[in-house]
Amino acid sequence: MDDLLYVQVASHVEALIAAGTLRSGDRLPSVRRFAREREVSIATVLAAYRSLEERALIETRPKSGHFVCQAAVRPVATRPQRIAALAPTRVTVSDVVSTLVRSMSDPRVVPLGAAQLAPELYPIRTLNRLLGGILREMSSAGASYEPPPGLLTLRRQLAKRSLTWGMSASEDDFLVTSGAMEALHLALRATTRPGDSIAVSTPIYFGILQLLEELGLRVVEIPSHPEHGMDLSALEQALKKLNIKACIAIPSFDNPSGALMPTAARAQLAALIERHDVPLIEDDIYGDLAWDHSRPSPVKAHDRSGLVLHVGSFSKTLAAGYRVGWIMPGRYAERVARLKFSHSVATSTLEQMAVAEYLSLGGYDRHLRKLRTRLTQQVRAFREAIAASFPVGTTVSDPRGGYLLWVTLPREVDAMQLQAAAAKRGIVFAPGPVFAAGQRYKHHLRLNCGFPWSEKIASALRTLGELAIQQASDHRRAC
Repeated sequence: MDDLLYVQVASHVEALIAAGTLRSGDRLPSVRRFAREREVSIATVLAAYRSLEERALIETRPKSGHFVCQAAVRPVATRPQRIAALAPTRVTVSDVVSTLVRSMSDPRVVPLGAAQLAPELYPIRTLNRLLGGILREMSSAGASYEPPPGLLTLRRQLAKRSLTWGMSASEDDFLVTSGAMEALHLALRATTRPGDSIAVSTPIYFGILQLLEELGLRVVEIPSHPEHGMDLSALEQALKKLNIKACIAIPSFDNPSGALMPTAARAQLAALIERHDVPLIEDDIYGDLAWDHSRPSPVKAHDRSGLVLHVGSFSKTLAAGYRVGWIMPGRYAERVARLKFSHSVATSTLEQMAVAEYLSLGGYDRHLRKLRTRLTQQVRAFREAIAASFPVGTTVSDPRGGYLLWVTLPREVDAMQLQAAAAKRGIVFAPGPVFAAGQRYKHHLRLNCGFPWSEKIASALRTLGELAIQQASDHRRAC
């Protein structure tokens, strides 16, 4: 038996435990299965398992197998990010974001940056066939505007789907938009004016920060728990002390953290904004991507005062290029409809028709079941690769839906410097500083897992890990 080989096998398992890919109580593969998968001898696996057991990383249970010990798990941080003070801040991310977006659109780079799915994961051929059929059967389709609130047949399908969200809405509750970003834009313009302060969870999607910057708004960053989302105690404190005009939250599989706000907290959030009479803009774009196939009820389902403006889209599930989204604006419906007309007049009719037809045929739920399974597998593959390749001390989020991972690197690694080095190798990711107004999260990065696992992606993650290890080593030598 090669002594070095059993050490390598043990190190691989230890890395999976350190990253949280293998968690407390997880059963390890049987000795025979692991030997077969790793193409090593049974004696090598036994030696590796003994080594891990001696260090109290795993334990042997008679007649059951090998399991990860409770003390062996190193989870992601379980406390909200600390903020020096809850105070309005100017947003200055546009320059960095613009550079990042340009690099993400380069077809030569490995697509770890933009939060998007691979084209083959969308039912795009089916949608395009439906669109072709509409054009053949309705020769005048697309000849006229479909003014706000949008195509009636699509809004009726959305109302039917609201039953799966734990609520019962009517077609009149929806206004169709050109994707979720237009819906967010309309929601912010309906509830704020330039110079107002907006409460947002942190970290938060850089596109939202860029939108706030363009609208001349200031942000109050509310700490976010890595598993449960926005810290509602901190939000309540900010609402009491500051003149906050609106809040923005992503309760379901937050971008970038992947956090999932518990149902009780959603009800608490709805009650909190009602008590302070402050509107909540709820970005629910990832709500349909729960891996266990249970669709989380949005905060809107707990809304009793019309203060929740619920935003959604089919860009992350059906077709990014169709740009079909929606908003349920509540008490701001009239204002949002006027803004929609002045902003873009109408959303493209043909794409609305195709999506409405697809929903009416019942294909969406079948597609979601397959998509959720694929995304579960892809994210797990990414987490395992990160555990095997990234520096010791790296932690990674453990989401239950979506397809994004939030990675915390050792403090010696600067994400912006890492991005510059990775770009030279044709690899692009989203560095942590673009997810905060104050450009914190210097040791963090977000990875997109929306493309099927391949050797190209595996190689890119290995390279990224090597670059991070090298940067950490250089930093320690310099100190």
